[in-house]
Amino acid sequence: MKTYIALFRGINVGGNNVLPMKNLVAILENLGSRNVKTYIQSGNAVFQNEEENPALLSNRIRAAIKKSHGFEPQVFLLEPEEMRKAVESNPFPEAESAPKTLHVYFLASIPTNPDLGALERTKSDHERFVLEDGVFYLHAPEGIGRSKLAASAEKLLGVATTGRNWRTVCKILAMVKHLG
Repeated sequence: MKTYIALFRGINVGGNNVLPMKNLVAILENLGSRNVKTYIQSGNAVFQNEEENPALLSNRIRAAIKKSHGFEPQVFLLEPEEMRKAVESNPFPEAESAPKTLHVYFLASIPTNPDLGALERTKSDHERFVLEDGVFYLHAPEGIGRSKLAASAEKLLGVATTGRNWRTVCKILAMVKHLG
């Protein structure tokens, strides 16, 4: 069995695309997943599945959610090593002590033509960002809700993203370790 991390984009946000985690667990189990664990309602899951092809499994998960709940969220499937590498490569280790200010955006693909100039112009004086190996790191010490850069990052990167704060990323990795 292969271990996967699923990051769901746009579920349970503002009362839209409601998918209770117990339903998500059932969907994943119906697709042959085992040892399914979820973290917070925004759509994070760790599980094991025999499917070797992450893209195929992601499509199956999306289709199952559409069939049961009527919407089709984007599903970013990561292998544990991808998330470990993202954590180990954090360019802002000093920000880890304020985990709500540090965000890791996982990208659907490597951007071919990100607008780095516009990203730089959009950030506030206090914000910092790094794009590295399919991951966009954002340190927003004034908060993500006020960040124009956070609001514009996906468009300027030119690829779909899903972001998690540092606390969530670390919690998900801890869940992976418990699976063994």
